[in-house]
Amino acid sequence: MRIGVLTSGGDCPGLNAVIRAVVRRCAADQVEVIGFHDAWRGVLERSWEMLTVDRCRGILPRGGTIIGTSRVSAAREPGGIDAARAVQAELGLDGFMVIGGDGSLAGALAMHEAGVATLGVPKTIDNDLAVTEMTFGFDTAVQIATDAIDRLHSTAEAHDRVMVVEVMGRHHGHIAARAGLAGGAAIVLLPEDPFDIDEVAATLTARHATGKWASIVVVAEGAVPRDNTVELPDRGTDRFGHQRMGGVGQVVADGLTERTGFETRLTVLGYVQRGGTPTSFDRVLATRYGVAAAQAAIDGGWGDMVALSADHITRVPMAGNVGRSRPVDGDLLATLRYFAAG
Repeated sequence: MRIGVLTSGGDCPGLNAVIRAVVRRCAADQVEVIGFHDAWRGVLERSWEMLTVDRCRGILPRGGTIIGTSRVSAAREPGGIDAARAVQAELGLDGFMVIGGDGSLAGALAMHEAGVATLGVPKTIDNDLAVTEMTFGFDTAVQIATDAIDRLHSTAEAHDRVMVVEVMGRHHGHIAARAGLAGGAAIVLLPEDPFDIDEVAATLTARHATGKWASIVVVAEGAVPRDNTVELPDRGTDRFGHQRMGGVGQVVADGLTERTGFETRLTVLGYVQRGGTPTSFDRVLATRYGVAAAQAAIDGGWGDMVALSADHITRVPMAGNVGRSRPVDGDLLATLRYFAAG
C-alpha cells in the first residue's frame, strides 16, 4: 500500500507533527508514504519525496512543514483532476491525504467526488471548523498572542498608553477571544459582534477616569464596525480570490486617538502567530490526528476526515461537513463582557 501526503493552504504549528505521526503509523504496516512538495502543485509538477521514519526524525518541534505548502488546488486548475489521477496511477497511490483548512478540505472533497481518492486532516489556527472541537495550531497561536499582550501591558503602563493588538481571525474571533481573556484585555473586538468605535472610546474614557491609565484593546483582523460607523480599507483580493485582511487595527487605533485624545499605539502580530515551535498541546493533538488519519487510509476510509469530539479522535465524511464554520459561542462572548474594561 502507498499513500500520498500533502500540506495545503496556510502553514501552522503542528504540520510536521502530523506528517511524522502518519509516517510512524504507516511504517508499522509497511505502508509507503510519499510527500508532495507545495501541496497540489507538487502533484501537478510531479515533485515529491519518500517520507521515511529517518526523514521525519527531529521534526516534531519544528514549525512550518518539511514538504512545503501552497494554495494551489488541483480541483480548480485546468486539467488538474486528470493530472492528479494520472499521478495517482503512475505512483500506485491508494489515495491522497490532504492536511488543510476549510478551503483545502473543500478541494479534497471535490477531488474525491471526481474519482481521485482523498481523505482530510483539519488544520487552521482560527479553530473555526464546525466539524471538530479543536484544530492543531490554535493553542500555539493563542499562546503567542497572550505572550504579546502580557509584554504590551508593561509598556502601556509605563507610558499611560492604549495599546491596540490586531490578531488573526478572518471570519471568527476565537484567537482574539481567548488571548484577550488570558491577557486581561480591556476590550476585545470580534467579527461575531460588530463594534461601535464611539462606544469603545466611551468605555475606555470611563475606565481611565477611574485612574486606570493603560488599556489593551484586542482586535480580530475580521472585526467589522456596526452599521458602517467607520470605514475600513479595501485591500482587494489575492490571486485565489480571498479577501485580503488587516487594517482594522489601524482604524481602531486612529479612531480612539481622535475620540479620546489618549496616546494609542498599534501592534499587528500577523504571521508571528503561525510560526515557531508548537505547544505541547498542539504536538499531541497533531500526532493523534496523524495516527488516526493513517489508520483511516489503511482501513480504506477515503472520503472521510478525522475530527476531535469529546476528546476522542473520530472519523466523519467530508461530504456534508466541509464548509461549515463555528463562531465564538454565546458562553465565551458572555464571559468576555463580564471583564470588559475591567
